[in-house]
Amino acid sequence: MSKHDGVLLPHGGYENLRSYKVAEAVYDATIVFCDRFIEKRSRTHDQMVQAARSGVRNISEGSGAAATSRKSEMYLTNIARASLSDELLKDYKSFLLHRGLRVWHKDSREALAMRQRLSHDIAPNLPPAKSGTVRLTGLAGLSEFVAEADPELAANAMLCAVNQAVYLLKRQLESQERTFLEKGGFTENLYRQRIKTRQPPGSDKSDRSDKSDRSDRREP
Repeated sequence: MSKHDGVLLPHGGYENLRSYKVAEAVYDATIVFCDRFIEKRSRTHDQMVQAARSGVRNISEGSGAAATSRKSEMYLTNIARASLSDELLKDYKSFLLHRGLRVWHKDSREALAMRQRLSHDIAPNLPPAKSGTVRLTGLAGLSEFVAEADPELAANAMLCAVNQAVYLLKRQLESQERTFLEKGGFTENLYRQRIKTRQPPGSDKSDRSDKSDRSDRREP
């Protein structure tokens, strides 16, 4: 977050968050995956796309809501996390299991290599791919990779990407919680700003005669 307008809390700047970039790539690639491998008229197709969309959109909404409510920011960030971890992640695993395909162990050679490439926007210093093979070229190339890879490879790549987004959102929530506990919410900030503007120049004393906001120190 970077924007700070007077009494408003810092907010915005979500496009620069790594969690948003990964969630956005997951959303775009999920549309490609579902159009390739899931019947378009099925509920599963719609549910997977909507879960991926919820993951990315609630990050941006939470970033905007932070201007007046850290509580809303955390609430929406957690919805984004839950949409990915409790819905989309399970749908990708079910896709593999129901088709008798392998689910990569998180510490497998394939999963470690995939996560490493997803950690970069463009995968650095990769040797040329063998003829007839497809290779992930970083986070920005996830949709293109899913469009060409076989079902097992595509679904496991998506599992790695979704897990990365979930991890980042968990860390983001922890950071938001620390900020709230240390600095409070909008009402507390509003009170501080009012006291600051009512102080005479050079004074470091609060206006103790105005207690109108002291009974409302909780986040709205």
